Amino acid sequence: MHSLSVYKRLEKIIEKVKSDQFLAGRGCGNEISYYIFDYDPKEELVVREYVRHIIKEFSKSTSNRTIIEIDLYKLFIAFLKDEGDFETIIQMELAEGREAIFEAITPFLTPNVYSQKIREMAAEYQIIFLTGVGKIYPFMRSHNILNQLQQYMGKKPLVIFYPGQYSGQDLTLFGKFKDENYYRAFPLI
Repeated sequence: MHSLSVYKRLEKIIEKVKSDQFLAGRGCGNEISYYIFDYDPKEELVVREYVRHIIKEFSKSTSNRTIIEIDLYKLFIAFLKDEGDFETIIQMELAEGREAIFEAITPFLTPNVYSQKIREMAAEYQIIFLTGVGKIYPFMRSHNILNQLQQYMGKKPLVIFYPGQYSGQDLTLFGKFKDENYYRAFPLI
C-alpha cells in the first residue's frame, strides 16, 4: 500500500498543514483543496489518536490554523437523535436487520443533509478533518459527501481520513468496497 509506515506518514501531516501552500490551496491547479489520507484499516485506532494529537498541537500552537474534526458516524448518530428516531432505529435493527435501517434512513439522511451540517459546523474553522468514514459505511459513502461539499467549501482545505486505498482516482474502502471514482482529491502524504 505505502512504502512508509503509517506512523511516518502521520508525522508528516503537521508540517503539511502548517504550510501556506496547504492553506491557500496553491499547487492544486485551482482545484478544490481536498486531500485524502488513506491508511490500512488495521491502523484505525492509531490514526484516530494521531488526529486528536494534531488538533491538540494546533490548538496550543501560535500558528493561526484552526482545525475541526467532524466524525461522520457521530454526525449520523446526532441526526438520528435530533429526529427522535435513535431508539426506534436500534429496535428496527434488532427486529429487521441492517438492510431495513438502510432503507429507512437513506431517503432522509442524504449527502446534502451531511454537507449542509458540515458547512455549518466548519464555518469558523480554516481546515476540516473528516473522520469516521469506515464507521458510517454503508449508510453514507465518502465520495457522495465530497461531491456535495465541493459547491460549499471553496478553497477551504478538507482532509478525509480514509480506511482503505486511494489511487488518485479510485477509493476502495477497507480494501474491499470500491467507491465510485473520485479524482478531485489529492493524496495528503
